[in-house]
Amino acid sequence: MNDYPTGIGFEDALQQVMALAATRRTDVRSVALGRAHGHVLATDVVSPLALPPFDNSAMDGFAFRHADLTGAPLRLVGDRFAGPAGEAAIGIGECMRITTGAPLPAGADSVAIKENCLVDSGHVRVPLDTPAGANVRRAGEDVEVGQTVLYAGALLTPARVALAAAAGVATLGVARKPSVAVFTTGDELVEPGLPLAHGQIHDSNRDLLMGLLRADGLEPTAWPALPDDPARIEIALRDAACAFDVVLTCGGVSAGEKDHVPAVLERFGRIAFWKVRMKPGMPLLVGELDQAVVLALPGNPVSVLATYLTLGRALLDGLQGRREPRPHWRARLSAPIEKKHARREFVRGLLEPRADGTLAVGPNAATGSHRLRAAAESNALIVVPDGPQSLAAGDAVDVLPY
Repeated sequence: MNDYPTGIGFEDALQQVMALAATRRTDVRSVALGRAHGHVLATDVVSPLALPPFDNSAMDGFAFRHADLTGAPLRLVGDRFAGPAGEAAIGIGECMRITTGAPLPAGADSVAIKENCLVDSGHVRVPLDTPAGANVRRAGEDVEVGQTVLYAGALLTPARVALAAAAGVATLGVARKPSVAVFTTGDELVEPGLPLAHGQIHDSNRDLLMGLLRADGLEPTAWPALPDDPARIEIALRDAACAFDVVLTCGGVSAGEKDHVPAVLERFGRIAFWKVRMKPGMPLLVGELDQAVVLALPGNPVSVLATYLTLGRALLDGLQGRREPRPHWRARLSAPIEKKHARREFVRGLLEPRADGTLAVGPNAATGSHRLRAAAESNALIVVPDGPQSLAAGDAVDVLPY
């Protein structure tokens, strides 16, 4: 276990995570639209019809021929409502009452808004300044027949699922969401609500990870906290690795006498990399065990937060073939940051909008990776680049909202 003394750079770790995920993509399945939300699309969607499928009215009003707009009233010859409709047409000097979404009658090319017109004795006076083509939605102006409207790798948001529905697509090919087993380790861990003996702490990492995973649309399974017993850790991890796509652990991954997770991976699986030059979270390990990718995070809660948001989320997105980047903002520092070490650092900060339309982010003064309160008071990680840095208030920095 001495082949990982200094670890790898953060960008190298990210590339290795993505490469590993690409070899272990989850399978594709067809789901009904109502169950597609939050999945990653696995196949392109081509529209079989135009949107709108026919010329229709954008307003309640009167459909007419713009060439007839001479100032003389137009003769009202019928009604046109949204829904199934037969053929309808207007002739010279005629108009037809029409509702929003109703097909435009043959011969009409414009719609005057109802409130702007004067109706009297079966005739309608249309304002002379109504432009040609007013309030008409043309067939195919949004989507043309055969046009690709959604691309593989896109996250299926409600608007995208609605677009598929509008195109008449009833099912979508999506990547199966990876199954995730969550472990916390340590003799010191006690369930919240139970009394603490001297030297014990409540297990906060389980709720942190379960919440992060659920917020990303996954349905993780939490296993009981594991003691610092190498035999029990081996049995539990090997058992989970046979049934889950991802085994996610926190704690027991450093180089102490009770850090047993790396030994299990080295003996029964494969270590892709161990230790990343990042702060917090340097002891992070990524490997493979049976059918699972193992993501072993450090035990300090802020390290768990930072490593999950940066590398853990990238792994889970990659397993699903997601091609869209996660939200990534630029903001101005409201206070300076000094960093003397070479590792990339992720500093907790409060991201807020300014009155001038820019974003500001203030670094939290707490620096310890055990200080969970600072993470709770923050809403973003400030990315401090590799190498010593002296960032002044007002400098632009990358931020990862959470």
